[in-house]
This record gives sequence, C-alpha cells and structure tokens, in this order.
Amino acid sequence: MMLQMSILSVGCGIEKVCFSQPTDCNPAADMSCYFMSVMSSPNTSAITIELQGQANGYISFGFSDDKMMGNDDIYICGTDSNGTVQVQHAFSTGKSRPTILSLGNVSDITASMMHGVISCSFISRNPISTVRTTGQDSTYFLMFAYGSSIDGLIQYHGGNKFVSSSRVDIFNPQILASAPRHQITKAHGSLMLIAWMTTTSIGMISARYLKAVTKGRGCCGKDFWFLAHVSLMSLSVVMTAASFILVFAHKRRWSGGAHSVLGCIVMILSLIQPIAAAFRCAPQHKRRFIFNWLHALNAVVIKVLAVAALFTGLLRFDGSRIHWLAKVMGGFVGWEVLFYIIQDAYKCSFPLQVHTEIILVVLFFLGNLAFLLALLIGIGTA
Repeated sequence: MMLQMSILSVGCGIEKVCFSQPTDCNPAADMSCYFMSVMSSPNTSAITIELQGQANGYISFGFSDDKMMGNDDIYICGTDSNGTVQVQHAFSTGKSRPTILSLGNVSDITASMMHGVISCSFISRNPISTVRTTGQDSTYFLMFAYGSSIDGLIQYHGGNKFVSSSRVDIFNPQILASAPRHQITKAHGSLMLIAWMTTTSIGMISARYLKAVTKGRGCCGKDFWFLAHVSLMSLSVVMTAASFILVFAHKRRWSGGAHSVLGCIVMILSLIQPIAAAFRCAPQHKRRFIFNWLHALNAVVIKVLAVAALFTGLLRFDGSRIHWLAKVMGGFVGWEVLFYIIQDAYKCSFPLQVHTEIILVVLFFLGNLAFLLALLIGIGTA
C-alpha cells in the first residue's frame, strides 16, 4: 500500500545513520535536500531505510565496497509507467543499468511523490550482498543517485550522485559527509575549461578578425595574428592532451557515457589539426583553398564537440538542484555567439581598425575570464 509521507531528520546521529546533500540538511523543510537514513533494529537483521529527493524519475541508494559504481546492493524508489512510486531492489554490475531483483523480504513500504519530491520508507530484512561480503560485515560506502526514468526504466544519473567519504558501520548511528572530488578529476576539468574557453577561443578569433588588420605587422617574418593563433592553439592541444592523460592515468579504465566519447573525439581531432597544418601547401598554391576550408571546418567541429563535452562534464561535477555550472556554461556560449555577431556586424559596417579590433578582443577575453573563474570556483568547491 502506497501512502503520502514525510521524511524527518529527527534521530540522525542518535538512532540512525544519515547521509544527505547538502550535509545535515532537513528533508522536511528543504525541497532541495537529498536525504537517506538507515536505522537498525535491536536483536534483528531488519533495517529501516528512508529516502527523499527531488527528481523527475527516481532516487536510489546503494551499499558498496568502494566509491565506484559496480557490484553494489541498490534500492530504487521511482515512478513506474503509470506514475506510481514503487520500491525496487537491484544489483549493479559495472556502469550498466542495474539488474532488477526480486524485492525479497521488504515490508512496511510507504512512498509518495509531491511537487517533484520523491519519498519512500521501508523495512528490509534482505542480507546486504556485494562482492566483498554477503551480509557478514556491516561497513560499506553509501551511494546516493537520482535521475529520470522512461516508462519506469531508470536512465543514467550522470553527475547526480554523491558517495560517503569513508566506510560506514550502518549499525553505528552517525551523520555522514560526502566524499570530495579527487584533485586529479578537478585538474582534468580545469585544464579543459581553460583550453576551450580561453586559449582556443582567442586563438580562433585571432585568425578570424585580426588577420586583416595586423597583416604585415609582427616579428620573425610572421604576422602577429599568425603567431598568436599558432601559439594559443598549440597551447590548447597541449592542455587537452595533458588533461586527457591525467584522467585516464587516474581512472585506469573506460568510464563510459557521452562525456568520455566526446572527449576522445575532441582529442583525436585536436591532434589532426596541427599535423595537417604542418603539411599544408604554400599560400600561393592553387589548391590551398581546400586546406583552408577543411582546417576551418575541423576547427568548428572540434569547438562544438568540446563545448558539448564541457557541458556533460560539468553535469558530473554539479550536484546542485538547479545545475548552476551548466547554466554558467550556457551563458558563456551565449556570450561567445554574441561577440561573433557583433564582430561580423562591425566588420561589415565600418572600416577595419587595429585599435578597435584589439579593444573588442580584450573585452571578449575579459568576459570569457569572468565565466571561466566562476566555473573554476564551482569545480574547486565540488
């Protein structure tokens, strides 16, 4: 029987283990609070489990031997094809969709969904089963994840997850903190943001808008725009490669998902760009236009895919309900598109002048820097 209910934080650290994001939030008063608790019953194997969080499909938690998804004992509280909230028992293998199991010895189920907030409570007498243990140990990492569902089938949660910072004895009441992101992962994200929000953007603009106004001005026989373009784009490739190597060396495995696929494509195309440029024909060659068009087209494709990779990556970092990191990234995209429109309109309406173009590029850089700093702060505090 499913009833409307309210989850309370009363008894956290005294009678039950509580895990939430933000830490120590009150699920009864805060709709943005993602909360779970586990309370053991004296002299029995029964544990009372409570879950609450805002989601458009499901909320879930799992008992795990480590901080990575895979081989975890999971309970899912989500809507079925009729919109009714149901409790399911599952087991995860790798990063694929968890395998739904028989609910087993679960009783006293209450569940509801009000104003987008899913709540459920139940008593489980099922043994906790992971690879390391089958109920003989009571210490686990606790995981919480939430996401959307289609006709009752849960979808990938992306960055909507948090994990306890250490193993937890579920029979020892306490209030838990979630584990911070690893510094290598933060360095990976920061390098990618710097590369594709600043150096690449300025490098592309140097070639597009400064080429005409700085022609014949430079050093070592090379125009200023060309030196800026080559230096900035080369730096972008180096940072992208360094970020790519860092995260693979840290993870030591394929993470899967759209972000990983997009990142690999961006890395490959980024390496092709300078190699092709190194073997380009002379400017006066009759087929030079082929290189110019392919070089420009590849640059646009890389930029679009890189921005998509940044969006998907930021969603992995952003545990907030409003996904503010992705919104800041959206603001950056809008700012960059606006700048190109302004530049092209100015270029068509007024004579080209060096100082005006440089001022516009500086303003563009300052705007990019503001968005970049906001995202770097967000990653640093994730």
